[in-house]
Amino acid sequence: ITPKSLLRHERCVSPMEDLSNGKFRRILADPHVDPPNVRKVILCSGKVYYDLLKAQEEKSKKDIAILRVEQLYPLQEEDLRQAIALYPNQQKVVWVQEEPENMGAWWYIRARFSGNILEPGHSAHIARPSSSSPATGSHRMHETEQKRIVEEAMR
Repeated sequence: ITPKSLLRHERCVSPMEDLSNGKFRRILADPHVDPPNVRKVILCSGKVYYDLLKAQEEKSKKDIAILRVEQLYPLQEEDLRQAIALYPNQQKVVWVQEEPENMGAWWYIRARFSGNILEPGHSAHIARPSSSSPATGSHRMHETEQKRIVEEAMR
């Protein structure tokens, strides 16, 4: 299942070579940054990546790496550890999701990796406030919340 907005998104594509000669990668590193200069690593999955990428480019944030978790389960600790290790000077790891805090992948990620990779004081999450509904029902409110999530991630 994918959001309909990604079906025709100009950046949500793979080169034919990746499809014919490539292989599936559980986590995609950020090709837009120089790893030694990264101070913060953002982990995310799904559509929010494209909003974060747009903000990263608009704000010229070369010290924030955005890692795309393409396969949440089974996600091996070693895969995540290796992906984060690409950025030796990072000081913070943040999980970003557009779903409310009590939904989405945050609780799975936190339960699985807390204390190992996501150390207290070293990691955080950014999401919509907890809710009984996955959507606000208001496009304006959705856009406001999405903007807050992206802005907070880019700090």
